[in-house]
Amino acid sequence: MSPVVGPLPRRVVIPILAALAVIGLAVGGSGMLRVMAMQRDIAVLESDLVRLRAQTHTLMQKIEKLRNDPHYIEKLAREDLGYVREGETVLKLPSQPR
Repeated sequence: MSPVVGPLPRRVVIPILAALAVIGLAVGGSGMLRVMAMQRDIAVLESDLVRLRAQTHTLMQKIEKLRNDPHYIEKLAREDLGYVREGETVLKLPSQPR
């Protein structure tokens, strides 16, 4: 004669289901939060990449001008260093009060 296995009593089933639900929320919830955090990180990194590519393009253009454009070099020397050509007269105006 084989033993008869009947349905589990409610007092056993409910705690088991509750434990499984808590485990599912703990594992699934943190996993979902982690995925969302990673998606935010990816968005930030992608915007940084776009900004850095634009900055690289600008700097490459400036390097090209510095290597090949004497007028650009002269412009920088005049603006940044205050250089003048021989025979030019420099007028220094007083600064205006603010």
